[in-house]
Amino acid sequence: MRIRGDLVSVDLRIGGMHCSACAARIEKSVGRMPGVRQAAVSYASRSAWVVYEPEQQSTESIQTVISKIGFQSATAGKASFDHQERRALLLRLVLSALLTLPLIWTMGHHVAWLSFLPVPDILMNKWLQLGLATLIQLVPAAPFYYGAYYALRQRSANMDVLVAIGTTAAYLYSHYMVFRGGGNDGTAPLYFETSAVVITAVLLGKWIEASAARRTAAELDGYGALQPTQATVMVGSESVDRLTTELRAGDQIRVEAGERFPADGLLVSESAEADESLLTGESRSVAKRRGERIYAGTLNLREAAVLTVQSAGDMTALHRLSAMMREALASKTSVQRKADRLAGIFVPIMLLLAAVTFFISYGWLTAGNAEAAFIRSLAVLLAACPCALGLATPLSLAAAAAFLSKRGIVFKQADALESLAKVRAVVFDKTGTLTEGRASIAAICSPSLHPAALLRMAAAAEAHATHPYAAAIREAAMKQHGMLQPHEQPAASQEESTGGVSISLSGSTVAVGGKQFAMEKGWTIGAAITMFAEEREKRGETVWYVAREGHCEGALALADRIRPDAAAVAAKLHSAGIHVALATGDRQAAAKAVGGLTRIADVRSALRSEQKVELIRSLQRKHKAVAMIGDGWNDAPAIAAADVGFAIGGGAEAAMGAGQIALVHGRLSGVTDAMTASRLTMNNVRQNITLAFLYNAAVIPSAALGKLEPWMAGTAMALSSLSVVGNSIRLRLQLRKSCE
Repeated sequence: MRIRGDLVSVDLRIGGMHCSACAARIEKSVGRMPGVRQAAVSYASRSAWVVYEPEQQSTESIQTVISKIGFQSATAGKASFDHQERRALLLRLVLSALLTLPLIWTMGHHVAWLSFLPVPDILMNKWLQLGLATLIQLVPAAPFYYGAYYALRQRSANMDVLVAIGTTAAYLYSHYMVFRGGGNDGTAPLYFETSAVVITAVLLGKWIEASAARRTAAELDGYGALQPTQATVMVGSESVDRLTTELRAGDQIRVEAGERFPADGLLVSESAEADESLLTGESRSVAKRRGERIYAGTLNLREAAVLTVQSAGDMTALHRLSAMMREALASKTSVQRKADRLAGIFVPIMLLLAAVTFFISYGWLTAGNAEAAFIRSLAVLLAACPCALGLATPLSLAAAAAFLSKRGIVFKQADALESLAKVRAVVFDKTGTLTEGRASIAAICSPSLHPAALLRMAAAAEAHATHPYAAAIREAAMKQHGMLQPHEQPAASQEESTGGVSISLSGSTVAVGGKQFAMEKGWTIGAAITMFAEEREKRGETVWYVAREGHCEGALALADRIRPDAAAVAAKLHSAGIHVALATGDRQAAAKAVGGLTRIADVRSALRSEQKVELIRSLQRKHKAVAMIGDGWNDAPAIAAADVGFAIGGGAEAAMGAGQIALVHGRLSGVTDAMTASRLTMNNVRQNITLAFLYNAAVIPSAALGKLEPWMAGTAMALSSLSVVGNSIRLRLQLRKSCE
């Protein structure tokens, strides 16, 4: 997908990764390619996000590089290897478990608390054990050798290297002892069960990780899966089926009831009813009228509808939302970047530590017993695993992103989730943020004309204006039996930039504007209109004056309703100890009125864009981290200056504006939901990292001191990753409970 004029981004599914070190290796190899501006690979979601210059690279060349270092890749939605990889992993696990079971059974002769188990003599046969262990090394464990080979060839080290070296050492040692004469008579212990148990445990951990990754991928691809691949195009009186990728702007398509709209467009039919829950998280149906926007992937509920295509394929809002989610999960928080750097050097450190353990044990702890020293170093090697560190952050982020997306909250950058947990001050814009951004006529003052005539006169003047108040005036006039049409309206006569507009209507000059505009034009304003304006402004309403030939005929009071959840959200932020402020370019009376209704004490009015930015910076000096919530367009400078920026809107296009977080549903409750989710997620990440470090701090020294048998250390290695996966699953339950 083209993200700027000179850059293209591509989302790839990656196959063959076994740990976070694999992801780091792909990221490094692709990132060094000429023309690649950014490369981010997520082991948890088995995905990569690459930004490149199309003049120097292509998707195919990037996939070729990934293939050369031993991995598979495919564009999102075309990764046929996903299912095959999981199926092959399950088959390897089952085969390894079946072959390992007889070897585990023999442990009843070696472990006191298993001595009650009867062990058939045939299972104690060293040649049978050698055969079973050899089959495990050659078949279920073969991909570990394959991955280790490619890692070492790239002068890198991953978990495959640890597993391959550790299990091979245990297997070859036992192999040597069999041919030396040890085994059945008990003169020399064999460790075939060690290599077998470790391989089975690692495969079990990988299969559970793969299942979690599949769920993450399914949630990420959930948006794209809902967009139809075919559409019915109206060509004259005929209907033609086409692929949605072949649709062009201007095509008219017909969608039957119960089908999903295949493209973004404008409704041609008189009316329609759509289910937009996949975009907004709102379960109620949305009534659509002719000319209103329809989004791809939404469900047509009532009857057949026709729309004119505006964008299709990968240019739809649905596709772009899906791409942003994948981009967010491919990006990394500062915590994850540190963990990835540590995981990158973890394997070499553990190889060195295993060697040091052998020499210290041989020369000191075991008094020259080479076998005991070897067993301890082998246990250290098998205990080491960087996977828990690599999974600690991305699994939690994926759980949070998937949960929030279903509630109409889309994160564009992973860093935003981390920063949001630190926010201690929140700034709201007024119009379109705390208010709904849809003005309506609240009252009319017309001493000399019928109110309907004044309204129609104002609507004629505002016939081509684009601001929300003009739309409200036109809508109200249409309800009063239609609008007057201007006899003449030269472009030069429009003065919207100075707060008003004037036209020629039936030989007279008619103008509409605010108080400043009226003063600049020197209008004569009667006492009744002045009193009306003062009273309505105290209520926070906006007053527009309507004049004919310089004489003010009346005034219109326009109100913008406050969002239903605005006061509750502000109260919830206050109770959490967060400073709340309102910053608006509107006049003081309107700002104070909204502040009073939402119980926001810190109200800043009549602010220009640069003054809003300065307000954000002053709050950052006082409260450190600040969030700004605006409509995503006219508040872009302040949103960009804040530590976390929210773009709020009533449709999917809100997510394309400014800010790192998009509230697609247009509900302010999304702010508190996102903040709650961020705190829970970052707590979960810290717990995962703590678990990973505690595991290594406890298990590795125990292995070095001979407190753990090699098979125990290897099993603990697999369990460390499972503990992180389990804690991340627990986060999903916490998120559901906290945001109910």
